[in-house]
Amino acid sequence: MTDTTVRSTGRLRGVLDRIAEARRGDSSESLAAVFLLIATLLALLWANSPWGWTYEAFWHTHISFTVGGTGIDLDLQHWVNDGLMALFFFVIGLEVKRELAIGELRDRSQAMVPLTAAIAGLALPAVLFLLLNPSGPEASAWGVVISTDTAFLLGALAVIGPGKAERLRIFLLTLAVADDVGALAVIALVYTDELHWIPLVVAILGLAAVWQLRRLRVWRGGGYLVVSLITWVALHESGVHATLAGVLIALLLPVYPPKRREVEWAAELTKRFRQSPNPEYARTARLGLDRAVSVNERLMRLYQPYTAFIIVPLFALANAGVALTGETLLAAATSPLTWGIVLGLVVGKFLGITGSTALLRRKLPPGLTMSQVAGGAALSGIGFTISLFIVDLALTDDEALADQARIGVLVASVLAALLGAVVFKVAPAPEGPSMELLRPVDPRRDHVRGPVDAPLTIVEYADFECPFCGKATGSMRQVREHFGDRLRYVFRHFPLDEYHPDARQAAEFAEAAAEQGRFWEAHDHLFAHADALDRDGLDAHAAALGLDVERLEEDLRDGDTANRVADDDIDARTSDLPGTPTFFLGVTGQTPTRLEGPHDAATLIAMLERMATAASPEAPRS
Repeated sequence: MTDTTVRSTGRLRGVLDRIAEARRGDSSESLAAVFLLIATLLALLWANSPWGWTYEAFWHTHISFTVGGTGIDLDLQHWVNDGLMALFFFVIGLEVKRELAIGELRDRSQAMVPLTAAIAGLALPAVLFLLLNPSGPEASAWGVVISTDTAFLLGALAVIGPGKAERLRIFLLTLAVADDVGALAVIALVYTDELHWIPLVVAILGLAAVWQLRRLRVWRGGGYLVVSLITWVALHESGVHATLAGVLIALLLPVYPPKRREVEWAAELTKRFRQSPNPEYARTARLGLDRAVSVNERLMRLYQPYTAFIIVPLFALANAGVALTGETLLAAATSPLTWGIVLGLVVGKFLGITGSTALLRRKLPPGLTMSQVAGGAALSGIGFTISLFIVDLALTDDEALADQARIGVLVASVLAALLGAVVFKVAPAPEGPSMELLRPVDPRRDHVRGPVDAPLTIVEYADFECPFCGKATGSMRQVREHFGDRLRYVFRHFPLDEYHPDARQAAEFAEAAAEQGRFWEAHDHLFAHADALDRDGLDAHAAALGLDVERLEEDLRDGDTANRVADDDIDARTSDLPGTPTFFLGVTGQTPTRLEGPHDAATLIAMLERMATAASPEAPRS
């Protein structure tokens, strides 16, 4: 590969990293929650101002689109709720599909605890709500209490949650995705009043067309857009809520990590444009870059900002405007409907999620505590967006009950945020960086050199591009030679992305080599060639190691290798490790503790000898 091609490939990797960052929402979650909060306050101020009558008048203004004698006539509120919110649910569907295919939900064993918590957090709130509203029109609003507002949840977590709570954030994200799936299923199955079969058949044919476009490997969004619009109209006319079109279409779209040959082709097109800048080469280079990324990733990247900063706040503006008069507040204060929503969201979510997680606490990942889960469970009572959405579906014919339900949602959201703040406040704060190894050594998971039951243990967190780690491999060799079968050496990943741009992909390469039983060969080879860890270098290393290149690329693309590296990385950052290499030393029956100070072979040997002697004074020295 030429330098230009390498740089172009690097640019594409940067684009993909930004997509991943957008999916995590690291820098935008709090801002999106602020936009949503501002829109809610504006709606309440508008509805309760001297011009409050204009709120209802404006949002009930009708707009129709007609072709011939057929068309759709909706008021502005329902164009937002049924039309624009379809895009919101489309983005939710994209995220669900991505998590199922290559994300947190791919490993069902790791997702078991948050999935169980999500189910309990769906069921218990509904049960508590129905205890207060067992019959009548109010009972139909039980779906209001089942969902969590992901934007508010993550925004509140960023503001009032504990520091270094990435495990909690992943737990809550996984829970929220499962929660969304449950809420969408309830909307589809419960809040569909009547079906019109001919439009429904057209909608099904539209979904089949999306599936066929996927089979034909259509990667540009235009074809999907036309079919999606037809499907949305057909589903709207069928009686099924039209927003579900967004979810169903998203679940059909392909998602995959970039394929190497498409990355190479995109780099070649970029090279041609650089050598001869012209509109045609610019167009083909742009299309080549787009094609290298799955439709799912591109559309999520495209639409997430619109849904987070425009559509969801606009939805709040159109639906949160309740006239808080003495009459409506008195009616809400004495309404089983209002209190059922508060009870379900605030108490039901908290008890359901915390209680079910407590039963499975042994399966929680390292660094995630029950006090953190309890705080996150409290924040999960912020139902807001989908709760208000279901209010509109469940109580369409009774505006007074709808207002009581909206007040319940608003009150519950405030109380849930306050409860979360209290739980996090009273939770025991960590005393400082722990010096003990966070995740116990597990031979089924960890890469271990030496007997797995050896009495002495060294765990190293390292980075293949770190020059100090490379030098430490020589020290490790001397230490292993000194102790022989008395020592097991464990290697874990801690790629320092901000300093070593190729370290993470080298770590993922090593994990993919491990799938072929060649981790330690790859480990030694990568440290010996730490100055050549770019894509070309890794290709050369794969050939030198005799790896099955096709299988290697498939393992790199399926998401498991990236998740495995990320797991070690999160452990390291949760433990507040100072950098690489970092060593933990231990003996049988004791948790390995972090080594501070020099890590040359003589120091490591002396420390382990002292630990062995202290643990078993009668044991002979080697």
